[in-house]
Formats: sequence, C-alpha cells, structure tokens
Amino acid sequence: MNIGILSGLGSAILFGASTPLAKVLVGIIDPWLLAGPLYLGSGLGLSAYRFIAPCDSAPLSKPEWLWLGGAILSGGVMGPVLLMIGLTTTPSGTASLLLNAEGVLTALLAWFVFKENFDRRIALGMVAIIGGAIILSWNDKADITGFLGPLCIIGACLCWAVDNNLTRKVSLSDPVQIASLKGLVAGSVNTVLALGFTHAQWPDVASIGAAALLGLFGYGISLVLFVIGLRHLGTARAGAYFSAAPFVGALIAILFLGEAVTERFVFAAILMAIGVCIHLIEDHEHDHKHDDIEHDHSHSHDDSHHAHAHETPVKGEHSHSHRHQPIRHSHPHYPDSHHRHTH
Repeated sequence: MNIGILSGLGSAILFGASTPLAKVLVGIIDPWLLAGPLYLGSGLGLSAYRFIAPCDSAPLSKPEWLWLGGAILSGGVMGPVLLMIGLTTTPSGTASLLLNAEGVLTALLAWFVFKENFDRRIALGMVAIIGGAIILSWNDKADITGFLGPLCIIGACLCWAVDNNLTRKVSLSDPVQIASLKGLVAGSVNTVLALGFTHAQWPDVASIGAAALLGLFGYGISLVLFVIGLRHLGTARAGAYFSAAPFVGALIAILFLGEAVTERFVFAAILMAIGVCIHLIEDHEHDHKHDDIEHDHSHSHDDSHHAHAHETPVKGEHSHSHRHQPIRHSHPHYPDSHHRHTH
C-alpha cells in the first residue's frame, strides 16, 4: 500500500484516539486551556526528538519558509483566534458539526484554487467520508442562536484549510521540523488566548504532563504523518483519510469507555468505509510529462523519477539537491509533489 495512504490513516488514528482521551482531561483542565499543553507538548517533544536524532530529510529552503510562515499564521494563529471567538457564542453541538467544514474546505481549495486533479469517483469518496463525520458529530441539541459565532468557526476551518494547502507546498522538507514549529506556535497562541479569555487556573504539573504527552502523539506525531501523507497523496486525498478521525474516536469510546453502539455510529461507519474504499481502489494512470526541475528532498533511487548517479554509490533514503530531467511516461500515480500536472 502507498506510504501516503498508511500515513494518512495513521494520522487519523492517532488524532482520533486523542479525542476521547482528551475528554478525560477536560474535567481537570479548562477545555480552552487544554489546547495549549496539547500543542506545546507536540512542539517541544518533536523539537527534542529532532535535537537528538539524525535527520535524513531536506531542511526548509528560504522560499519554503514563506509558505510555512503563511501556514503557521493561518492555522496556528488566526484559526485558534476565530475558534475561540466562535465558541464563546456557539453551542458545543453546533460547533462540533461546523468543524467538519475543514475537510470540505481543504478539498475545495486543493481542487479549485491549487488545481489538484480529481475525478467524480474521488469527489464521491470525499463526500461519503465527510458525510460520515457529520453524522457522528450531529447533536440533536445543535442550533444556531446567532450568526457571528458560527461564521467565526467556519472562518477557523477556512484558516486550517489554507494551512493544509500551504503545508503541502513544503511537504518535501523535514516533517518533524514542520510539525514542531506549528505545535510551538499554536500552543503558545492557544495558551495566551485561553488565559486571556477565560482567566482559567493553571492545573497541576501531573495534569500538564499528561496533556503534553497526549499532544505529542495525538497532535505531533499525527501531524508528522499527515505531512508525509500530503507529500505522497496531495492535499485533498490526505485530508480525506484524515477525516476518518472522528470514527476512530467514537470506536475507542465504545470499546474502552463503555459508550453504546448506536444506529448513527453504524451508518457513519458504513459511509466512511465506502469512502475510504473508493479512495483505496483509485487507479489513476495516463501519459504525462515531467518538466525540468531541481529541488532538494529525501528520496531513494528508482527507475523513473530518481535515476540520477552519484560519484560514490548511495543506497536507501538520502537527501541532496538533484535535477529531474524532462521525461514523458505513463504509470499509476497520485497528485503528489512530483505529479502536479494539469489534466
């Protein structure tokens, strides 16, 4: 199976599993303040890992810092601000439902603004996955008592959709570096906002440590896997697999927290399974041309895209600046970082 698919599903599993576990901490830490140590645990943990572990990935280039800066500003600063404002006037059930807009907006931006290719089958699979997520998050008490709160939440989803699409542009670089920077910024912003808006009391050290550890896996490593998914699948497809996270959270709540299996869960599971299967059986193959391009990223040699020679033979994953010669060929592929051609 494509590594991008495994990474996308792995990202969804880790993030989905963190949701029911985070609910356990909500009774100890203020819900708004909880986002701070979750993200900071992600950023600090990944920064420590990168400090002690060797890195085979390419570092961010100067132009890529601009794309990453835009992603962090949009998803790590503007998104949390808008969400915080929206939550102050929007019922929780309505907010949970509206947050599904992130997956929809991510795909729409990828397809119509960033010109990522798709067909009817992929669009149908995306609709099925998002539909299942909406059913899972539907709350009978969901209502809209005003327009400012919901608009702010949708605005936050748009910010995160922009973040996802901009992050795709730097996905060939070190995913640990990308995720750690986003975690540090988002954690700092969320902490300052929560303390400023709610005047919440800082919890005990043990609770902060538990939240930070949960954030490292559910937010940090999950984001690393999502960036790898972006690299190999493109934005919309990686986002589609990640949208299965609510199902993972609901399944864990049923298996380990004693929640009952409902008709809503079964229907949502069927829809999501159909959507994921549609994406898994995708076979996109046609004659396409690769232009002359030079860039730097982690890669291994193959017979099609990375067949260049070295003065000293190199095996396995390695990173260096290399040039792709113009080539026209046909093979199954996704809209990854090497297949951004038009149709």
